[in-house]
Amino acid sequence: MKERIVRIFDEHARLQREFLKHNTEVLAQIADVLLQAFRRGRTVYFFGNGGSAADAQHLAAEFVNRFRLERRALPALALTVDTSVLTSIANDYGYDRVFARQLEALGRAEDVAVGISTSGASPNVIEGIRLARRQGLVTIGFSGGDGGALLRETDHCLVVPSNTAARVQEVHIIAGHVVCDLVEQDLVHPTHETR
Repeated sequence: MKERIVRIFDEHARLQREFLKHNTEVLAQIADVLLQAFRRGRTVYFFGNGGSAADAQHLAAEFVNRFRLERRALPALALTVDTSVLTSIANDYGYDRVFARQLEALGRAEDVAVGISTSGASPNVIEGIRLARRQGLVTIGFSGGDGGALLRETDHCLVVPSNTAARVQEVHIIAGHVVCDLVEQDLVHPTHETR
């Protein structure tokens, strides 16, 4: 058991290093997209399935409440929490439409849609991203493996190079925390002019 514990932590540490080799610039770009959206009073929508749904709620909460610093509340929303909306859309249109239909109702041009999928292939996440792009939202993906359709469909995409969902989710939440930190720091202590 102890050997397995060490192996899992070693695997995670190696994956983090590999992820950083290819995603530091993308992380900075995503932080800047969110920063500019919040400065313009736009809303950021997070969505995913299972553990990624929990990550969507977690990250939305970090922006609405706070991450580490005292600052104003920021408009972020997880599209995974309203069971009446989710089940009515799934019942009437199918599960693939549960995020797209909400974005159709709520999303506006220059808002941001953040789709989270460990495989990059979740049909409802892809449909949500496609709808968001048609409505003029900036699209961001948190993906795994080779990025899947999410990499091809988004304006900016973080790809964790692993097919193990647990390891991908672990890196996703660290990446999400890094983005929260960068956005919050710049809102509280601006380092550059608003674009």
